[in-house]
Amino acid sequence: MPLAGPPLTIEVELSRLLEKGLAATPDAPALVSIDAQFTWRELDVASTRLARHYLALGLKPGDRIATLMPNCAQLVIHNIACMKAGFASTPLNYRYQAPEIDHALEVSGASVLLHHAERDADLALSKFAAKLPLGRISFGAADGRTPSYEQFMQTEPPTREFTRPTPETVAFIFFTSGSTGKPKGVTHSHRSFGSIVAGTIAGFELNDADVFLTATSYSHIAATHISFGALASGVRIDVPHRLDGDELLPLLAATRPTFLCMLPAALFALVRDHQATREHFGSLRLCVSGGDKVSGELEREFTAIAGKTIDELYGMTETGMSTVNPPDGTNKIGSIGKLVPGYEASIRDAAGNEVPVGAEGRLWIRSAANMIGYWNRPDATAETIVDGWLDTGDVVAADEEGYLWFRGRQKQIIVHDGSNITPQEIEESLLEHPAVASAGVIGIHNLLHGENVRAYVELKPGVAPPTAAELIKFSRASVGYKAPEEIVFLDAMPLNATGKVDRVALKRLAAASAS
Repeated sequence: MPLAGPPLTIEVELSRLLEKGLAATPDAPALVSIDAQFTWRELDVASTRLARHYLALGLKPGDRIATLMPNCAQLVIHNIACMKAGFASTPLNYRYQAPEIDHALEVSGASVLLHHAERDADLALSKFAAKLPLGRISFGAADGRTPSYEQFMQTEPPTREFTRPTPETVAFIFFTSGSTGKPKGVTHSHRSFGSIVAGTIAGFELNDADVFLTATSYSHIAATHISFGALASGVRIDVPHRLDGDELLPLLAATRPTFLCMLPAALFALVRDHQATREHFGSLRLCVSGGDKVSGELEREFTAIAGKTIDELYGMTETGMSTVNPPDGTNKIGSIGKLVPGYEASIRDAAGNEVPVGAEGRLWIRSAANMIGYWNRPDATAETIVDGWLDTGDVVAADEEGYLWFRGRQKQIIVHDGSNITPQEIEESLLEHPAVASAGVIGIHNLLHGENVRAYVELKPGVAPPTAAELIKFSRASVGYKAPEEIVFLDAMPLNATGKVDRVALKRLAAASAS
């Protein structure tokens, strides 16, 4: 039988995201960043003004508005404006270069691009940015160009009433990290994204006393749906521009958030910052992390400095947050938690049969929060969603209490002498070494063994470097036969667009060295 989370009892209408805060404390801060602050009333006025300017520009409900923007309050306002007027917000990763920008613009069929002026040089290399039907809207330009975000905020738009978006209206198109090919446009409707937001509120047990620090990128789904959950709950959000200690530690000290969400790599860097103290984390009731495996070393270092544990979660762009260690329940260290309200899970073997408790299998998710499909890719959608169930491609196991344990990506599983080896487990064993800053593990084809395990390692500066043999022995002490057969040292670990170790790039590196 499939696993099931509790029923979802909350509904969220994205076009009315600010209603609770407006009704309760309209003049209290709703959105805070290092250079701007908006009350609930000001946030409502700014987003309505922007939406009307978009309509005056010629945009119609259903049109895609692409953004190439760093983390900032203005990007939150833009997303709220899109929800009010029924535009499809299409965020591009701020690390994208011209070819990636062109791919996203072409696939989405965006009508216009809102972008930071510091990306002008990259956009000049783009084939599509200059050909968008309604052009480009700049932000942060010093030359007074128009149209610009600043111009829209400083001028009164024509008064236009919004057509209330239907549940089927497209709300977001997020692009995947492209780990299995070119990025696909994950499409969420107002209904599916509203369900994600409702599950977020229930899963994190958000309450009026919370303050949320969004220490992840707004070009990804996590920062957006968690921020929307906070705003829908009447909770203030703090938006950092950068995700390093120089900005986050002062924000933690000054704004005293109760809730922090970060990717493991960024959180590792934060807790290892020489300026970080227990006081910085003293206001937190909850720190959650996902998007990659939370290593045992990160868990130990965070607990040592913060005095609390990390609640690990699991989610995908296609499903939103599906599991989390319950904030008011047992936090099983190493687990990705239990199903969030509104989600069902089925763990299946290669033949599609349910596996018993404790056995590993492929995770399928069913929920009203599942994406409606990949934009203009019915073929890829049909491969991923079958009979209402979404194939995550991830391997997990469930225990007797319904907690899930992540075992790796099916397509990244290494088969050595007939045994399945997950890269994350080997990487975690290497990260335990005091000299290892980052590790990435891949399988290398071998005629005798099928695949051998190769680890790429970036070492910490200023620490005595171990030899490859020493690292292999160190890993073998914790994972046995799964330990790497070889170690390759890198000056810098390649990261993908979401900041995770880029195993696809490591595969290319391996292929280049073999040729």
